[in-house]
Amino acid sequence: MLVCGKNVLKEIPNTKIHKVYLKEGFKDQNILTYLKENKIKYEFTPEFRLNKMVKEHHQGIVIDMDEYHYYQLEEVLEEPFLVCLDHLEDPHNLGAIIRTCECAGVKGIIIPKDRSVRVNDTVMKISAGAINNVKIVEVNNLRETLKKLQKNLFFIYTADMDGKDYRKIDYAPKKVLVIGAEGKGVSQIVRNISDEIIGIPMYGKINSLNASVCAAILIYGMLKE
Repeated sequence: MLVCGKNVLKEIPNTKIHKVYLKEGFKDQNILTYLKENKIKYEFTPEFRLNKMVKEHHQGIVIDMDEYHYYQLEEVLEEPFLVCLDHLEDPHNLGAIIRTCECAGVKGIIIPKDRSVRVNDTVMKISAGAINNVKIVEVNNLRETLKKLQKNLFFIYTADMDGKDYRKIDYAPKKVLVIGAEGKGVSQIVRNISDEIIGIPMYGKINSLNASVCAAILIYGMLKE
């Protein structure tokens, strides 16, 4: 897996790094010292090759690391609060949601295996290290996963624009927040299995929020006692 950026480098455990590619003429002594002190292999590479390796702005550094290790559902069943993403597609949104979850103390995010964004270089960069403290669970079937969570006493709260005001809900001790895909919202299958549909009141002329902004508002709203 190829990721990039100076900050990302120091957030990755050294044992997961295979090699670091630096732009020819790279002069950041802090990075060079870090690589040498931690005995991380590196080589200088023409910039045009770095540009082909990753899509993000790489700051002259590309890291070849282990592929992301997805967790199993059983590894998050003891958590009191989980976030489930119904076929989210934008890696920037996933990265931002991971950051919010980490800041809020939410330690598990569930994503479907198919037709959904996966952990990539953009997600790693946007999450700014938060991904190291949040377990991303990849599942084959969201509906069956949510049913299993309900059997484990989780209450499913699904975000939708016509839902009940999130500020007026008495939230269950064990809960899952479901966020829908950009532009599409939650699927009808997921909506049907939900225990409660919740929404954010809109007072302007635009009637929807970015998925990561919506998630941030609801996550913190659901943390209230």
